[in-house]
Amino acid sequence: MAGRKFGFKDFGIRLLFALVLVFAAYNPFGYSFFHWVKDNLDALTPWMALAGIVLIIGWTMYIRATLRSLGPFGLLLAFAFFGVLLWIVVDLGLVSAENVKTLATLVEILFACVLATGMSWSHIRRRLSGQLDVDDVEE
Repeated sequence: MAGRKFGFKDFGIRLLFALVLVFAAYNPFGYSFFHWVKDNLDALTPWMALAGIVLIIGWTMYIRATLRSLGPFGLLLAFAFFGVLLWIVVDLGLVSAENVKTLATLVEILFACVLATGMSWSHIRRRLSGQLDVDDVEE
């Protein structure tokens, strides 16, 4: 894939997987791994264990890549950026601060956006600056 440009489609795929990961782990609608296990604590199955391991693998991949790519300060800036976007949405009255399910859903979407940004940041930085990360250099 040398020379291939990173584009909106590539970011969209990373965002889609981040959304699936975040909402599969927990969501305010009651259909998530958290709810599945909570409602069946007395009858845990190997399928629950497998799903839990798959989620842990996904979270580990996204969190490690995000931390390595953005770093602690970049992560703080990303959360601040997306947090202020949420604040603007509430301030404009597009979403009520009392609507807990909607706010929780938006927070999860924004969290997925931070993860997708972290997974994509090395590509974005390379497109903007022309600089490669050490991990990007091919042998």
